[in-house]
Amino acid sequence: MKAIVWSKILSVGFEEIDEDHRKLVGIFNELNHAVTAGDAADYLAATLEELINCTVWHFSHEERLMLKYRYDGLEEHKAEHRELIQSARELQQQLLQAGQGVAEEQIAFLERWLTGHILTTDQRLGAFLTQRS
Repeated sequence: MKAIVWSKILSVGFEEIDEDHRKLVGIFNELNHAVTAGDAADYLAATLEELINCTVWHFSHEERLMLKYRYDGLEEHKAEHRELIQSARELQQQLLQAGQGVAEEQIAFLERWLTGHILTTDQRLGAFLTQRS
């Protein structure tokens, strides 16, 4: 699977969020590369854990910004964050229980998870924050 290449398409136009997203894309790409290279399952698990932890922090950061600028879509956005984290944790549990590494289908899921959120929900938030700040 190809790496995610950062471009204007992924930018939400609000530097604080774009900086977080670039970091998440970097960790995703590291995980993707590790899967392709056949790295050890422990390393894959640690990299996936880092991706999830950074995502949790990033979601908290977004939610703080939404509170600060009184974003009308706060509750819906937070609900999507909860669903995304729950999905990632379920994937992580499946991998840990199976005692296997991360497969390409899981990488594809994570890519859709990350880019899908950025390209939809976060684009709306970025446009709002750019106008408000």
